[in-house]
Amino acid sequence: MRLGVLDVGSNTVHLLVMDAHPGARPLPAHSHKAELRLAELLDGGGAIGPEGVDRLIVVVKEALEAAEDKGVEDVLPFATSAVREATNADEVLARVAEATGVRLQVLSGADEARLTFLAARRWFGWSAGKLLVLDIGGGSLEIAYGMDEEPDTAVSLPLGAGRLTGSWLPGDPPDAAEVRALRRHVRAEIARTVGDFSRHGAPDHVVATSKTFKQLARITGAARSAEGPYVERRLTRRALVEWVPKLAAMTTEERAELPGVSEGRAGQLPAGALVAEAALDLFGVAQLEICPWALREGVILRRLDHLPT
Repeated sequence: MRLGVLDVGSNTVHLLVMDAHPGARPLPAHSHKAELRLAELLDGGGAIGPEGVDRLIVVVKEALEAAEDKGVEDVLPFATSAVREATNADEVLARVAEATGVRLQVLSGADEARLTFLAARRWFGWSAGKLLVLDIGGGSLEIAYGMDEEPDTAVSLPLGAGRLTGSWLPGDPPDAAEVRALRRHVRAEIARTVGDFSRHGAPDHVVATSKTFKQLARITGAARSAEGPYVERRLTRRALVEWVPKLAAMTTEERAELPGVSEGRAGQLPAGALVAEAALDLFGVAQLEICPWALREGVILRRLDHLPT
């Protein structure tokens, strides 16, 4: 069957169309994205304003049209941290449902971590052993660890690249003192969770998903996305240590000229790099591997698991 996953995230609204059936690997058929940056549309009280909701409705309608054009049988719609943490989330969900017929399922942070973990486990297989999975989104950082398809520990922290950029690094390039303050904040937040994971022992394989990690891997020498998903791509802590100050010293325009860095994400890259560097350092990870599958694939896989065979 042809399924669509509609992901209303902190940065983008992304429709991923995949051909899938139980017991088979889902194959991507079409991708439709719209930059929305909901995390940056919150007002002083933490609500998504009328303009943001109107724009969200337009983008969801466009995604539904794309899904229909591509012959999608069923759309699995969900929203993550930007909607989840908005003070008017119920109102936003009701307006979207009334205007589009789409009832967004709001995933908890722990659910995000678990579904991303499932996708990584299915991609790397049982031979990867104990997995530590890291994902930096626009609004949150997800960390999950385990031996099975359901992680033993899964947490979500408010350390998304978009959220931190808006709150801590308004300058272009950011002020050095603000970068230092954000570095302290990020490390303190992550350090609180390390003990929950370390009691399970060292992971056999550390992997990362998300656009932030993919871009960091690319600028430190990993293969281009055009070379396909089966090319191994790694990111080392040593490379991050070298690149974090470089990225912080650049303007958004200069970062957008780096290999693999999109114009829309260039402004968030210093904050994302600080989170990535802190996670690798505090968890004692020398290098990790980039996983092509992430949350959207996890949603598809979980749906397939519940279909009759």
